[in-house]
Amino acid sequence: MAKRDYYVILEVSKTASAEEIKKAYRKQAIKYHPDKNPGDKEAEEKFKEAAEAYEVLSNPEKRQRYDQFGHAGVGGAAGGGFGGGGMTMEDIFSSFGDIFGGFGGFGGFGGRGGRSQRVNKGTNLRVKVKLSLSDMVNGVTKKIKVNKYVSCDACGGTGAKDSHSYSTCSTCGGSGHVTRIANTFLGQMQTTSTCPSCNGEGKIITHKCSVCSGEGVVKKEEVISINIPAGVSEGMQLSISGKGNAARRGGINGDLLVVIQEEEHDELIRDGNDLIYNLFLSFPDAALGTTVEIPTVDGKVKIKIEQGTQSGKILRLRGKGIPEINGYGKGDLLVNVHVWTPKQLSKDEIKILEKLKEAENFTPKPDKKEKSFFERMRNYF
Repeated sequence: MAKRDYYVILEVSKTASAEEIKKAYRKQAIKYHPDKNPGDKEAEEKFKEAAEAYEVLSNPEKRQRYDQFGHAGVGGAAGGGFGGGGMTMEDIFSSFGDIFGGFGGFGGFGGRGGRSQRVNKGTNLRVKVKLSLSDMVNGVTKKIKVNKYVSCDACGGTGAKDSHSYSTCSTCGGSGHVTRIANTFLGQMQTTSTCPSCNGEGKIITHKCSVCSGEGVVKKEEVISINIPAGVSEGMQLSISGKGNAARRGGINGDLLVVIQEEEHDELIRDGNDLIYNLFLSFPDAALGTTVEIPTVDGKVKIKIEQGTQSGKILRLRGKGIPEINGYGKGDLLVNVHVWTPKQLSKDEIKILEKLKEAENFTPKPDKKEKSFFERMRNYF
């Protein structure tokens, strides 16, 4: 079943502000909250669907990718986060519970998040990867070294010396949250917030690990393999789920954000998914016609130049450009013809040209039906 448009799910326009998106999600979450719809599987799915839409549209970078590439931009190649699928109720309450000032139960419906402990989330890492045009056309796997936080082997990421080095938090009684009930226009609402004493963990470490000093993480260099799909472009950001910094004392790893940088090609110029090559012809070759070699990303190809080719003519080599990132079609290679005029001439060359300029065929006779350079470019782009 095809995914629904995130803007349609939240019932907002594509120009909606961050605050409008937040209010729209809050409205949907209240409407389909499981505690208000016990046993209703359809409501539960809509609750998850709204959370997935909010997770993408509330993040400026993910929203930009979604606006440009649709679901393919936040799943598949750019996957990661909830947009990549597999969202659970625990994910939603852990990540978005505070949208209501602590997402607990609704008065009379029973609190859902009250007894769950906080799940730590590691921070994201951002790296830049330079790619050649060939890499962008064909896709590539890159191995990079990243210095990041990983789980401490000595304590297994717990931060404690051993399993007996804990005590229950006296402030929250081990729940990780403190609860309050507030009167709102919706009636009584039970809200929760993270316990300030244990930071939501529900327990206090009494004897810390000597290697990580109780943090549960240590710095370490790691080699990460990145599969970059064909069709990426300068400035595009790919997200690799779980390859960022490890969370303190267990939890969910952050993501690795890969920012694409394009290496300049010696001869080809990229314009969207098309490539442009400036071909310079001598006057005799343009007048008589010839065969020339044209560079492409995958090697050189020969093309025929027709007799009487004019400067400014654009030749199209279909499918020799950059593929669409979603896999549908490829751009073209556009050959922009320039007839080269020499800047210095020998005496013999001057004599030859003096004779030729009097010839009938060398008198300019422009075809009025011939499209101008700008019209041709407009048709191509």
